[in-house]
Amino acid sequence: MTTFDKREEAFEKKYALDEELKFKAGARRNRMLGLWAAEKLGKSGADADAYAKEVIAAEFEAAGGADVVRKVMGDLTAQGHAIGEQEIRARMDEFTAQAVAQVKAGK
Repeated sequence: MTTFDKREEAFEKKYALDEELKFKAGARRNRMLGLWAAEKLGKSGADADAYAKEVIAAEFEAAGGADVVRKVMGDLTAQGHAIGEQEIRARMDEFTAQAVAQVKAGK
């Protein structure tokens, strides 16, 4: 194996690890957002966990988090909560930072 091949293999491994980190952090962020929204909706325990799973599943409908925002905002609005997209996105940013730190720490 040449030096170039070793370097290429190292870059491929790094890319795969980075993508895995993004995926895990994204799912964790969505769970945190789902639990935050569930609390606002008056859900707790198993109901809150089930709602968080619904929020995680919303990410798979379209990449980028737009469906997650739409779902959470729609559910909160339907219950009479005046929470806008900007606040939800701010929470997502906050939860993203926490999720990345947790995943990197191996939690």
